[in-house]
Amino acid sequence: MNEPKTFEQALVELDKIVQDLEDGDTGLEQALQRYEEGVGLLRRCYEQLRKVEQRILELTGKDDAGNPVLKPFEPSPQATKEPAG
Repeated sequence: MNEPKTFEQALVELDKIVQDLEDGDTGLEQALQRYEEGVGLLRRCYEQLRKVEQRILELTGKDDAGNPVLKPFEPSPQATKEPAG
């Protein structure tokens, strides 16, 4: 398998893996291999999301001079929860 270059490509590949596994047409070894590929892609996507969250600033208002007031983005606990496995 060629490693996807973008987040979006990784999501497309994850979707293909889920479809393959749901079809049930793969043997045990191939299903296990596809599952492991999916877990790796999922971890990669979560890491990319964490990096993006660190770059996001939240606009909280304006100061007396009319300048924007920003603070680091704090994701909700649900958004940072890692998948089991």
